[in-house]
Amino acid sequence: MSRRRLLGAAGAAGAAVVGASACSSAEGRPKPQDALRGTVVAQTTDIPEGGGKVIVRDKLVITQPEKGDFRAYSAVCTHAGCTIQEVTEADNIHCLCHGSEFDIATGEVLKGPATEPLEKFGVTVNGTDIVLDEAE
Repeated sequence: MSRRRLLGAAGAAGAAVVGASACSSAEGRPKPQDALRGTVVAQTTDIPEGGGKVIVRDKLVITQPEKGDFRAYSAVCTHAGCTIQEVTEADNIHCLCHGSEFDIATGEVLKGPATEPLEKFGVTVNGTDIVLDEAE
């Protein structure tokens, strides 16, 4: 084997290792919402009763299934990691990437291809402020 071929093979092996580590599991990595814990993420006046709002920059979906009952979910779809884009008129959290739908009251899957519910976060309402709870 020539020196050029040997160096090329070593470079390709190194690139494969780096690539594999970039695609590794997200476990152990901080979530985008972690930096928001203890802060105001929305106003109660912005969340419609029986509906919700996607806060794309914070990767959160805030819903109000019933008057005064506010819930927060990750806006990262459990199917392929797309950011959820809307809460539909049918009162479902909807991912436009592949059509998954989730319940606004529970985050449970209503329509696939997703099979896992959205990650739920606790919130506290202080006046009109909706505050993402500290980590448990």
